[in-house]
Amino acid sequence: MLKRLIDTTARELTSYNKAELLTAISDSEGRTLAAETIGTVTPMLVNITNAEFVASLGADLIMLNIFDVNNPIIQGLPQTSPEDTIREVKRLTGRMVAINLEPAVIKDGQEESVWNLTTGRQATVENARKAADMGVDMIVLTGNPGVGVDNEAIIQALSRLKEAVGDRVILTAGKMHASGIISEAGEKILTEKDVEAFVDAGADVILLPAPGTVPGITMEYAGNLIRKAHEKGALAMTTIGTSQEGADEATVRQIALMCKMAGADIHHIGDSGYMGMALPENITAYSVAIRGKRHTYRRMAMSLLR
Repeated sequence: MLKRLIDTTARELTSYNKAELLTAISDSEGRTLAAETIGTVTPMLVNITNAEFVASLGADLIMLNIFDVNNPIIQGLPQTSPEDTIREVKRLTGRMVAINLEPAVIKDGQEESVWNLTTGRQATVENARKAADMGVDMIVLTGNPGVGVDNEAIIQALSRLKEAVGDRVILTAGKMHASGIISEAGEKILTEKDVEAFVDAGADVILLPAPGTVPGITMEYAGNLIRKAHEKGALAMTTIGTSQEGADEATVRQIALMCKMAGADIHHIGDSGYMGMALPENITAYSVAIRGKRHTYRRMAMSLLR
């Protein structure tokens, strides 16, 4: 029997296919929490991966940012072969795992930065197939700060990836911020027309900024986009991609409730509380705000052996 994602055990999760994962998320009625982490930086607990840490705090979905399919690095992970990196993260956490791929070109002459795009992080068919073969449950087509991802590029990438891996992997598309495209900043980050185009091109989940995280992004704005996504048969993920994952707990709770009222199916909290993951107390505070202590503690306490 298919369970809600918030009730699913680690063993049960391994048997779910793409369609079942989407149904399990939908049936959780806005109580699915995604936590983004960066594996290339020193983990907050030094020799324990940030992925394991966020799972212990209540996250249902782990999003790996700056994950290069050609050179997979997760600091703190036990030694494993590169092609088994994702499977090892899933074994240790018992959670769904997503990675970001970016439909953008690599820029020459940039100052060295953790955000700088590499070939293994581009949204190509080859990389998507590698990710699917590695065991990724979701590919997120989005853009990191300054990379320069526009919505038309996302649409084109979606069409290609839908044909290549759309039967195996959940495809999520959108932006948490402008990603260096000034013409698509604020309320222009995502429009109802963009939502329609994304779903028509193959998106299963629409990603948008959480209310209060980007100038001009209100609860009404988010609600309208989420309603459009739902009308088109897609789910919606609200995101905190503006370092407010490092704000005080009251701010995080306020954002969480606005996202819940706007209709979010998946709630994302970003990777830059300091650098690499959100502040631990904010992950748990977000979880408690959207589903209460019972479901939060149940997720935290559930053994991977179940």
